[in-house]
Amino acid sequence: MKQLMLGNSALARGLYEAGCAVVSSYPGTPSTEVTEEAAKYEEIYCEWAPNEKVAMEVAFGASLAGKRSFCGMKHVGLNVAADPLFTCSYTGVNAGMVICVADDAGMHSSQNEQDSRHHAIAAKLPMLEPSDSAEACAFAKEAYALSEEFDTPVLIKMCTRVAHSQSVVETAERTERDAIPYEKNIAKYVMMPANAIRRHPVVEERMRRLTAFAEDCAFNRVEMGDTKLGIITSSTSYQYVKEVFGENASVLKLGLVNPLPKKLILDFAAKVDKLVVVEELDPIIEQHCRALGLSVTGKDVLPLEGEYTQNLIAEKLGAAVPAYQSLHETLPNRPPVMCAGCPHRGLFYILSKLKCTVLGDIGCYTLGAVAPLNAMEMTLCMGASISSIHGFNKALGEASEGKTVAVIGDSTFMHSGMTGLANIAYNQSNSTVIILDNSITGMTGHQQNPTTGYNIKGDPAGKIDLEGLCRSMGFARVAVIDPNDLNACERVIKEELAAKEPSVIISRRPCALLKYVKHKAPLTVEEKNCTGCKSCMRLGCPAISIKNGKAAIDGTLCVGCGVCQQLCKFDALQSGEV
Repeated sequence: MKQLMLGNSALARGLYEAGCAVVSSYPGTPSTEVTEEAAKYEEIYCEWAPNEKVAMEVAFGASLAGKRSFCGMKHVGLNVAADPLFTCSYTGVNAGMVICVADDAGMHSSQNEQDSRHHAIAAKLPMLEPSDSAEACAFAKEAYALSEEFDTPVLIKMCTRVAHSQSVVETAERTERDAIPYEKNIAKYVMMPANAIRRHPVVEERMRRLTAFAEDCAFNRVEMGDTKLGIITSSTSYQYVKEVFGENASVLKLGLVNPLPKKLILDFAAKVDKLVVVEELDPIIEQHCRALGLSVTGKDVLPLEGEYTQNLIAEKLGAAVPAYQSLHETLPNRPPVMCAGCPHRGLFYILSKLKCTVLGDIGCYTLGAVAPLNAMEMTLCMGASISSIHGFNKALGEASEGKTVAVIGDSTFMHSGMTGLANIAYNQSNSTVIILDNSITGMTGHQQNPTTGYNIKGDPAGKIDLEGLCRSMGFARVAVIDPNDLNACERVIKEELAAKEPSVIISRRPCALLKYVKHKAPLTVEEKNCTGCKSCMRLGCPAISIKNGKAAIDGTLCVGCGVCQQLCKFDALQSGEV
């Protein structure tokens, strides 16, 4: 049956049809929906793991047991999983193991713009790169066959545009597969030096066989058109090239991007007058072509950074820019902001008021760095806030102690925060860590995590007690606050900063967008009381604005949280009717 499917949904469908049995992932835009969609198939066991390293190790364990497995993550998540990634390249697999990594060119929801093809090259693993939903489904299925034929994990590289665009997919029935019997093989699976040194030649031989396979495999194809221009491309760039040039260029479309073919590229280059490589981010295909002795146009005219578009490719390669209609008015900027009623807003207001140095982390609370709160001064990677405050305070001592805090979300804490907290407890820096517990993984769209008490399907699951965990790690001072109570919030933060020992504050209030959260009626403005002092505007709440010199509340956004009322000295903000 033919269906219009999101790229991530299509990849999940491919997992289902291929007989995948176990899926373990950590949510990360733009990869999240693959696992969410896979969880809708009862035949597949799915879970959210605490982080990507754990997810990959779970998938490896399932493969070892003889069942086809999968793990998914975004590009920076593959950094976290690099340890098992590089070594399972040496061990190989039992049943097929597929790893999806989704890159985010343009950094729509990421802290960097790295190119995951480097991981495939460095780990010496095959990587497939679909260009639309149909290929996402097909490549997922074919990846398992490739994995089992070549005894290797297989990477599938998605990107934001392929993951989050829709195209037609022809679905098929699921093929159930019996488990491949597990057989004890210490030389293959125990990667101590004496065994690992014997596995490295196996990996190199596998790459030679995969390179030969790449020469005429179904993943790579030549589409001959006008031979004046030949374009080598992959992924979403292929779609842009076809839209701009159509039959006015010949195209070598690469679906297997590691290892890259040699003869196929040389033969294609010999048929065209001018050779161009179109690829987002790093010049990996381009450098491969140059190593083959070819003269190519690539990053000398195309940018190294950002997403490509049809218009950009047409402009840079001298083609006619596709016609489009521009808007007649300039649209106002709409920067991302914390939602109305966000439980992090009150906390960041107090931290800003106290002039704290705030070392931050990865999550929707990273928006505490933007105006008007301007409360966060560092964000690096998952868990780095806690490790960094330890180093910051050890370096500066009393000059920073009592003035510096680390903030980290509940899901991010479970992902990578515990080891940093253990380091504070063990090596005793006078650091205050604030865990922002909003009862969900917020930034990626409300996925459960080990602190929520529910699994990926919303069923009851093991729940980690944050207070008990922090105390068991050696913290005598563990306080819980409601970030919407500004006075209490300020008092507790001052107390913990003044203490001469490590401490943890848990800022606990559910995300305002959770369906079970019951909101109060929107606030109203008593205009005769409003002096236009704009104190309420210091929160940066999107429900509050100034009109005709007076505060105004957008009743369609306000959730009645009451934080702004605590800033108004003139009783101008009134609670609405319930």
